[in-house]
Amino acid sequence: MGVVEDLRRVVGPGFVRTDAALLDAYAQDAYTLAAIRPLAVVWPASADEVAGVVRVLAQHGVPLVARGGGTSLSGGATPVAGGVVVHLSRLNRILRVDPLAGVAEVEPGVVNTWVSRAAATVGLTYRPDPSSQQACTLGGNIAENAGGPHCLRYGVTLNHILMADVVWADGRQSRVGTLSGDAEGLDTLSLLVGSEGTLGIVTRAWVRLEPVAEASATVLAVFGTVDEASETVSDVIAGGIVPAALEMMDNLAVSAVERGQYRVGYPADLGAVLLVEVDGLSEQVEEDAARVQAIAARHGVAHLQRAASAAERTLWWANRKTAFGAMGLISRNYYVQDGVIPRSRLPEALRAIEQVGRQHTIRIANVFHAGDGNLHPLLLYDGRDAGEVERVQVAGHEVLDVCLTLGGTVSGEHGIGVEKRADLARQLTVKEMAFQRAVKDAFDPMALLNPGKIFL
Repeated sequence: MGVVEDLRRVVGPGFVRTDAALLDAYAQDAYTLAAIRPLAVVWPASADEVAGVVRVLAQHGVPLVARGGGTSLSGGATPVAGGVVVHLSRLNRILRVDPLAGVAEVEPGVVNTWVSRAAATVGLTYRPDPSSQQACTLGGNIAENAGGPHCLRYGVTLNHILMADVVWADGRQSRVGTLSGDAEGLDTLSLLVGSEGTLGIVTRAWVRLEPVAEASATVLAVFGTVDEASETVSDVIAGGIVPAALEMMDNLAVSAVERGQYRVGYPADLGAVLLVEVDGLSEQVEEDAARVQAIAARHGVAHLQRAASAAERTLWWANRKTAFGAMGLISRNYYVQDGVIPRSRLPEALRAIEQVGRQHTIRIANVFHAGDGNLHPLLLYDGRDAGEVERVQVAGHEVLDVCLTLGGTVSGEHGIGVEKRADLARQLTVKEMAFQRAVKDAFDPMALLNPGKIFL
């Protein structure tokens, strides 16, 4: 029997598809500059079916990529030629929420925001909140070690995963991590989180839930220049304040979000907007919010406002979190970068990125996690123009060169995928790259789990 027939025996004939139109839909993820049509798409419905699918593919020597919401911005879910997409959307149950232990037991196809909603019913919250949280899944979040605006204070996905069930490259299943959060022996869970699906496939995860903060305050600050906003960011952190979130958008980014569904009413001539959120005990929140406002005032803030209600705060954050999608309102296509620089060098970085855009005649909007220096330049282009597509790709790599030159890294939370393999090879030494590859080879000696990612 062929591989497709064997897969149908594992999951049922209705859950393996090979028709061309569907395969084209799975040829790429949110990184639209690479597309490869897979051999087939398969939908397992349980951990045992995932293991059965992996065993079949290993027996046939067929590579695979596990896929969740398809929101990867680095091509992490791009198939390999002749490979199979293992789509985990049928493993989509929140199995248990334990308010006493502060733990939720979930399957990998659960959407990020579903966990937060379930936690809210027992007075808790799940902290990681990527901008795509309405669509991205926990399996993908674990694979990419996703962050989000509130990772500045609360950490990324790794800090909130306690334990996981995993299917390995040979179809074997095991559990890694502990509910206490302490590793027993080799900390395999920490290796797995952020490995971009190249070491194993998570089929169940136990995630940490936390109490909702007693109080919070969100401050909106509008500046005439990006430099003023950047200096405010540096002084907030230097002052010992660790906000829950500290986000920035420049003029071009604001021009896009103000055309969208969640309009705040920002002035058209602004240089940059800062959203600063502080939380904790009520007295501390009041003190921190006042200090943030005072720091902004010292840097020539043009407009300063504290959210007067939960509805106003929600509007401000909805405006910010729809920034990527809003680019479609001002450009036919856009390409999201993801690099990190020291906070103190924000003004230099943004000036250098602006120069990259001018050099390649590419408009670049900046939306980013200013508090931890995680930049998300959005390079706008027209995919119908082959020359412009080529220029935007060159410009994207030059943006990462800026980050490396300033002492940063080539990825903060979007992973390496197919997009940044050459950039990672410039960041790490030959020995460091060899070590990374040795880890991959130890877990996946046949190189069948999401090949073509991370390494050239």
